[in-house]
Amino acid sequence: MSAAQPPQVNRGIVKQVLSGDSVVIRGVPRGGPPPERTMCLSNITAPRLARRPNPNAEGSVETKDEPYAWEAREFLRKKMVGKEVCFTVEYKVPGSGREYGCIFLGKDITAENVTESIVAEGLVEVRRGGLKPNDEGQQKLIMLEESAKAAGKGKWGPPEECALHVRDIKWTLENPRHFVDSHHGKPVDAVIEHVRDGCTVRAFVLPSYHYITVMLSGIKCPMFKMDGEKEPFAEEAKFFTEARLLQRDIQIVLEGTSNQNLLGTVLHPSGNIAELLLKEGFARCIDWSMGVVTQGADKLRSAEKVAKEKKLRLWKDYTPATTTHIDVKEKNFTAKVMEIINGDGMIVKLADGTLKKIFLASIRSPRPVEANADQKKDPRMRSRPLYDIPYMFEAREFLRKKLISKKVSVQVDYIQPKTDDFPEKTCCTVSISSINVGEALISKGLATCVRYRQDDDQRSSHYDELLAAETRAIKKAVGIHSKKQPPVIRVADISGDVAKAKQFLPFLQRAGRSEAIVEFVASGSRLRLYIPSETCLITFLLSGISCPRASRAASDRSAQQQGDAYGDDALSFTKEMVLQREVEVEVEGMDKGGNFIGWMYVDGTNLSVALVGNGLSKVHFTAERSSHYRTLCASEETAKEKKLNLWSLEEEQPKEVVSEVEPLERKVTYKKVIVTEVTNELHFYGQSVETVKSSKLYPSAIVLYRDLRGRDLEWRPQFEKLMEQLRADMRENPPLPGAYTPKPRDICAALFEDGEWYRAKVEKVVKNKAHVLFIDYGNRDVTDSTRLATLPTTYIPLAPQAQEYVLAGIALPPEEEDIQLAVDSLTNDVLNKECLLNYEYKSGGLDAVTLLYADTKDDIAQNMITEGLVLVEYRREKRLNKLMTTYKKAEEKAKADRLCVWRYGDFTADDAREFGYQP
Repeated sequence: MSAAQPPQVNRGIVKQVLSGDSVVIRGVPRGGPPPERTMCLSNITAPRLARRPNPNAEGSVETKDEPYAWEAREFLRKKMVGKEVCFTVEYKVPGSGREYGCIFLGKDITAENVTESIVAEGLVEVRRGGLKPNDEGQQKLIMLEESAKAAGKGKWGPPEECALHVRDIKWTLENPRHFVDSHHGKPVDAVIEHVRDGCTVRAFVLPSYHYITVMLSGIKCPMFKMDGEKEPFAEEAKFFTEARLLQRDIQIVLEGTSNQNLLGTVLHPSGNIAELLLKEGFARCIDWSMGVVTQGADKLRSAEKVAKEKKLRLWKDYTPATTTHIDVKEKNFTAKVMEIINGDGMIVKLADGTLKKIFLASIRSPRPVEANADQKKDPRMRSRPLYDIPYMFEAREFLRKKLISKKVSVQVDYIQPKTDDFPEKTCCTVSISSINVGEALISKGLATCVRYRQDDDQRSSHYDELLAAETRAIKKAVGIHSKKQPPVIRVADISGDVAKAKQFLPFLQRAGRSEAIVEFVASGSRLRLYIPSETCLITFLLSGISCPRASRAASDRSAQQQGDAYGDDALSFTKEMVLQREVEVEVEGMDKGGNFIGWMYVDGTNLSVALVGNGLSKVHFTAERSSHYRTLCASEETAKEKKLNLWSLEEEQPKEVVSEVEPLERKVTYKKVIVTEVTNELHFYGQSVETVKSSKLYPSAIVLYRDLRGRDLEWRPQFEKLMEQLRADMRENPPLPGAYTPKPRDICAALFEDGEWYRAKVEKVVKNKAHVLFIDYGNRDVTDSTRLATLPTTYIPLAPQAQEYVLAGIALPPEEEDIQLAVDSLTNDVLNKECLLNYEYKSGGLDAVTLLYADTKDDIAQNMITEGLVLVEYRREKRLNKLMTTYKKAEEKAKADRLCVWRYGDFTADDAREFGYQP
């Protein structure tokens, strides 16, 4: 270097130290990425650092550190990285273009000479060849080296000590999960060696020298693709991270794994790099790794929100999603839990007494397991999601035990809009004693967290806590995350099954008081119970009381069937007192429908007594034989004195009025009907002669109805004209096949096999097959949805022309073949014929009637009893005594003649009173 030509001084910031004698210096940016140059310190040779084997190069092997190679690199890194330096270039190698010179730790060449500093520490060796004797700088390096040798510094120390300064580097991790767990979520010291992209770095863990790849937990930056393409802002995001982390002393909190990569949070003395990336719009929050974040996931969400609001970089086109407005007063409230709906919803009672259905926000309850293609589901099996779906029952039970009848705090997070398949849902965070119920449910492995689109902000306000809970559950392998076979809940549903109920009755009677869970309340005195000890579901009727009937939905769901006075109040009272509560039941007997009768106790209170005491029920005469009779009567007298509920109506009726007294005489008012259909349950459908017009309207049998004299029956022209107009409309405007989507309870137009259109009601839809009822005739069919069409509104108001009836005073035989014989007999005798019908009473929501032949006036039910086709169902009404006597005589004659069901004798003998039978 000539004194006449002073060296050119350059300035920059040290980006990275490659070894003890070379660094990368970043220049001053001028409108683009700052230029970089690799600078080697002249006249010295540093020990070589270790290199890992190249998996893409055959024969590549790992090399070890030379002694003090790491210390030399670290000496320069700690002294120079991130700092401003000035440097002079002495020469440039022509082939490689590598530059050699001196670096000064400051703004001019009067500052500390880095080459001299590292030589003085004994960490490098001075190259003697080519040194000029008259160059003071080069001669000074020799003097510094000699001093270091004399002092035994660095690599000039004893050989045995030098051997200790070689790193034992672990380039790969055998078990990443174990490595993460071994650090227990505590920060570990590390040095960032490489920045792959804005959110992925490679680092040496100190002092163990594990070489790891770390992906920043909870965020994702734009990536560089394998084909050389790069996503928008990928280069800027990488530079942002690189300028702050590369070769800096940092700490890493290891939080999870993703294949061989680790998930973690990088903590710089100036803060969390993930937060800074999010705040500047260089990254997005991602849900799949947010669950492992331990250093404040809420801060990451807040940082992202700042970038969204400012529309920085990745969010330059961001538009907030439209959300349903929630009134501030309705956003937070306290309520009482009344019912748990499966594993993610509940019905709560608000302060004003109204009921509200809510769902846990961002919670997905257990889903059904996909069945193998070889496994065919039995069509006779009823779907019972609560017991059939693995862990659904456990999830419901967890919520039931924790919440039922308890006060909870509710925070409405969002309202999920209504869709074609699902109604509107109010999604909330529910807390009890400051415990997030959703988080507790997920941590038990009884639910999972809903995954959302990146731009979907409609989620739980504690979404990150839910993700973290799910991560813990997966790690513990509990609940639905367990590798074991899921538990099977085998429950015998004996509701309405008389045969099974008879088998269970002795066990329940001998058990005395049995524990049960109230699953459903149908009315004030009718409940559905789960008996854990017997693992069965039963229908339970409260003994000793007569409870008013509650309102219920009509069969077509279009209207509400009104109940008795205070029936709905009794239903609400029973629900609030026992629904989904653990109770004790004492079974006394069973009715003919397979329903068990007995007493129920909740927290020591007899429910029958509680209903009577609140004036919501009356004492029934059957209670006289019970030990609770006196208590019931005393409670009833108290309710009467206070004029509670039912007893408040007593004074409104004059005492002389005896309208409630059962009539002593049977009223007989026959009307003419045409029987159009007979069902497998021995029910039948009839059209009133006054309300139909033409046999052409009947789709199951095209016949002309005539009376015995051969005259056409009297028809009402209005119905005929409407049906003819319907067919004309359908011919003029034929529906597009497949345009109509059938839904249960819809009234539509259906194409029958005769090629004509009729009014029909959709009962259910199974795999594009619609089960329909022809409401004007009573027959059913299973047809393709393409043979259905929307019914014009003109034809909807007309009431169905066929009504369903049941024969009064008869019961079906126990054997299937005998039932079919009775059905065939009734079909042959009355189908498509004119009969006389008289209403007698209600049975199961249907009119129970006597049916006579129009010509002979013979009682059809009596004929069937005489022939031994059906049994007599004895009725207690006084007005039916004469009819029941006639039927019983006919049955006795059939028994004596051993006809049909009586061919093997009197099979009802086992139902005598000594065997527990109670008529």
